[in-house]
Amino acid sequence: MSTIPEIRRLRGAEIAPWLDDVARLRIEVFREWPYLYDGDDAYEREYLTAYLESPGSVLVLALDGDRVVGASTGLPLADDQEAFRKPFEQAGLPVREVFYFGESVLLPAYRGRGVGHAFFDQREAHARELGGFRWTAFCAVDRAPDDPRRPPGYRPNDTFWHGRGYARLPGMTCMLPWKEPGDHEETLHPLTFWLRDWAAAP
Repeated sequence: MSTIPEIRRLRGAEIAPWLDDVARLRIEVFREWPYLYDGDDAYEREYLTAYLESPGSVLVLALDGDRVVGASTGLPLADDQEAFRKPFEQAGLPVREVFYFGESVLLPAYRGRGVGHAFFDQREAHARELGGFRWTAFCAVDRAPDDPRRPPGYRPNDTFWHGRGYARLPGMTCMLPWKEPGDHEETLHPLTFWLRDWAAAP
């Protein structure tokens, strides 16, 4: 039986030595439903550069001994790629007041042990410590509920995210390209944003 992982939070330049582990986990975990991402090392390097270059970035690791079994990232939205900033700009939300959560990836054997809550706890704490943010946000891929590739018994994370105080904003969507397993070319995928308004939080 797997142990409960150690949770470690790293900031800014501290994350550099761990980015290969994050890329590895993203490729492995996001190959599963609902992302169906056929990982690409070149894309991973480009995507993770934003976290390396942002002094306000955060990386939360789940460690089983010396092995990285989970990872979660975040950074000020103003430091992220245009594809993530644009929906907020179009909605009239001030980008500089948004702290953006990237992925939370965790190997299956370590799920159901509270690591998901720890990832949110640590990233939210980091955003509060930086100060100046009204919203924390992330986006999740949209898949049709009748997609035949949906695994039997699959349960989305919506209930968990609602319980953390996040609300899905239909229509506030970004489009990201990636190649699905078995495909030869990238296709665009819609991802809808979820936001928590800290000014409205109890």
